[in-house]
Amino acid sequence: MNMISRIETETGDNKPGVSARIRRMPLWQRGSLVALPVVLVAAGLGIASKDAPAAMAAPPPPVVTVATPLVRDVNEWDDYVGRFEPSRAVEVRPRVSGAITGVHFTDGAIVQKGQLLFSIDQRPFAAALAEARAGLASAESDLALARSDLGRAERLVSVEAVSKSDVERLQARVRAAGAAVSAAQARVRSRALDMEFTQVRAPIAGRISDRRVDPGNLVAAGEGQGGSLLTTINALDPIYFTFDGSEALFLKTKRAKEAGAQESPVEIRLQDETDYKWKGKLDFTDNSLDPKSGTIRGRAVLSNPGMFLTPGMFGNMRLSAGGTAQALMVPDAAIQTDQARKLVLVVGKDGSVAPKPVTLGPVVDGLRIVRTGLTAQDKVVISGTQFAQPGGKVTPKAGKIEPTATSQAPALTAPVTGEATFAR
Repeated sequence: MNMISRIETETGDNKPGVSARIRRMPLWQRGSLVALPVVLVAAGLGIASKDAPAAMAAPPPPVVTVATPLVRDVNEWDDYVGRFEPSRAVEVRPRVSGAITGVHFTDGAIVQKGQLLFSIDQRPFAAALAEARAGLASAESDLALARSDLGRAERLVSVEAVSKSDVERLQARVRAAGAAVSAAQARVRSRALDMEFTQVRAPIAGRISDRRVDPGNLVAAGEGQGGSLLTTINALDPIYFTFDGSEALFLKTKRAKEAGAQESPVEIRLQDETDYKWKGKLDFTDNSLDPKSGTIRGRAVLSNPGMFLTPGMFGNMRLSAGGTAQALMVPDAAIQTDQARKLVLVVGKDGSVAPKPVTLGPVVDGLRIVRTGLTAQDKVVISGTQFAQPGGKVTPKAGKIEPTATSQAPALTAPVTGEATFAR
């Protein structure tokens, strides 16, 4: 008889399935399989909670240094560039022609008025003077004879021994002889002047140039280019400083004078100097402006007792711009630039930062003059401006604005004309 047996099917390659294997495991193993995912999930959650950053606390407002603007009296100046010129300049030329016999100065020396510079051969002029004096003596003799004849004739008129016409002729002869004496005297003075002109003397005091003619050369008298140039002399004390000013500055000066401003002092420094040590005053402005450049020529006069200042030297001049005025000043580093505008950051009572547009003036000892836009009560950010953002909050720390001596004013993107100094 056929016997039917139950056949157990196996999956895959005759291996028991996963569920079958789990059923065959002991109870404690099946419990561990259930607990393991729970443990892994809990461990993962713990690790995640450990690695998660703590909630970020809000940072405190940045600390900046603030101070009210420094209030000081200042003198404002306008800047010019110009050149020194002699107060007087003379071209020394001979007044008589002749041969140079001597040079009596050192090239480039300081000479005094009336000092002997050149000698010209005097012999021809001495002979001409002697001839003129002889002619004077002859004219005086003729005058004496004419007066004697007139005297005798006048005595004979009373006895009618001489006619009246003869007396009149003798009177005319006396007058002619007197005129001849006067002419002879003039010739003597002229020849004496020629003798004097053979000694060429300095017409002014100052620094002399080098000699243009050596002894032994013939020189010609004459005016201008017609005469031989011997040398030149420049008067250096006082000395002039000439410059060109714009029409705007000219109008500014005129308005100040109309308002009663006093005479404008000037201060000048040379190219190798940092301080304005040369003092003077404005003494001349031209009578018209140059229509091509729109400038007007001005001149200042300075004392130069040591003859150090020399014509042709360039200098930087500052001209007082209207006396003493009160100004608000902040550190130049506190100035911010917003395109074409200049700003300063101020802090309100609640610690908020606000920008204020300002109009700037020149720099004085590291401090920038603020013409408009600020008040004396504003608290300006002078340090930590990189942390202060307009509209943001800051923690203000009190500071103080003090001048700092600097050799040169810091440059601005938009330079300001002129400068200023503290009033003394």
